[in-house]
Amino acid sequence: MILNGKTAIITGGSRGLGEQIAYKLASMGANIAIVDVGDPALAEGVCRNCETEYGVKALSYRCDVSNFSQVKETVANIKKDFGTAHVLVNNAGITRDNIAAMMSEEDFDKVIAVNLKGAFNMIRHTSGLFIRNREGCIINISSVSGLMGNVGQCNYAASKAGLVGLTKTIAKELAPKGVRCNAIAPGFIETAMTGNQTDNPLLKMIPLGRMGSAKDIADAAGYLVTADYVTGIVLKVDGGISM
Repeated sequence: MILNGKTAIITGGSRGLGEQIAYKLASMGANIAIVDVGDPALAEGVCRNCETEYGVKALSYRCDVSNFSQVKETVANIKKDFGTAHVLVNNAGITRDNIAAMMSEEDFDKVIAVNLKGAFNMIRHTSGLFIRNREGCIINISSVSGLMGNVGQCNYAASKAGLVGLTKTIAKELAPKGVRCNAIAPGFIETAMTGNQTDNPLLKMIPLGRMGSAKDIADAAGYLVTADYVTGIVLKVDGGISM
């Protein structure tokens, strides 16, 4: 398999998009490191499934990606356990929705800290591994909210728009070292985070006429991991809503 012998780090990998991305990369032969701050049992369950179904090595690490020192320690532990890493998927994300006029400072800061600073922290502490390997693939999970804006999500949209700028800058900085960085911008995807969207009027704006699935995003990640001449792009997986 194309990723045999490689190690992929996936933040927020215990459920939703991260879980499906973990299974996709494991099916391609990658060893899996799940970095998550949630219920350890969920992350451990994903690891067991990866090992049982795909025969790869998989370990979970409890870590708050918004905490610079925790991320540094976690990446050091991943290096100790796996030797190195070749893929990073920055998927960890939260929402704290409200209109800007009513949003608390705490809710704004927390979303930026996890969604945007968390991605920076992971890149900051894994980039040395990639540079030493002269290869690496970073995938940042952005959102069409970061491209279009969305009422009630000024914090979330700002964090996801920030990921686009981060992606393009990292792509330029690390390309000479053989490291690629791209983003995926999901549209309306059926996950626990999005909840029941059947009455959302925006669904009528999706040209393909349906919400996407976590598998759609995982397949996009699988493509970007293997697309050796693609860097600095934002791959929209949104049923056409943002065109």
